[in-house]
Amino acid sequence: MTVALIAANVIVSIWQWLLPQEASAILLHQAALVPARLGGGSESPGLPPALTLVTSQFLHGGPLHLAGNMLFLWIFGNNVEDALGSLRFLAFYLLCGIMAGMVHTFTQPGSTIPTVGASGAVSGILGAYALLFPRARIHTLVLLLFYISVVRVPAILWVGIWLLIQVLQGIGARGATGGVAWFAHVGGLVGGLILLPLMRPRRVDRRIGPFDSSWSTRATR
Repeated sequence: MTVALIAANVIVSIWQWLLPQEASAILLHQAALVPARLGGGSESPGLPPALTLVTSQFLHGGPLHLAGNMLFLWIFGNNVEDALGSLRFLAFYLLCGIMAGMVHTFTQPGSTIPTVGASGAVSGILGAYALLFPRARIHTLVLLLFYISVVRVPAILWVGIWLLIQVLQGIGARGATGGVAWFAHVGGLVGGLILLPLMRPRRVDRRIGPFDSSWSTRATR
């Protein structure tokens, strides 16, 4: 399912970018998440506002936006899928993205800026990974002026630092027009932390690292 989601994101995004400029703009305004429309404050045309909580997850702003999201999905998604099973993983992914969109709408209720991307869903996967494999070591590049190093950070600490950065960036960006939907990341991650226990994941080997293959048998019922 992880591979299928990556393929769906790539195919839809490339199709979006290959459309003529006018058609691409229409697609963006109809299928992207627009907080003001979801909250009932805008009557702009498009898909039913609630549906855009899902469709917006498969659109992306550019190749780098897509590549970053898919890289994190590829690294962390396979182990979370092993714990949940394919169908529950799909439901988990979509629900995290929906919760991310709802939090973004709550923090920017009057925004008419289209919001796209799988970042919220991927953030939920990061939260799930931290719960499932808190002691797994994540190789992290550290850049401090002229000091460059790679350190192995426990997953629970890594995700905690990442969450703090999202919150601080979101607070600093309040009132800005455009840019990154920081609080969508926060909403997706918190959604993952809430949803994972409710979905009763299988018991897993908590020593697994994020680069272990999803094709190995790593989970037991």
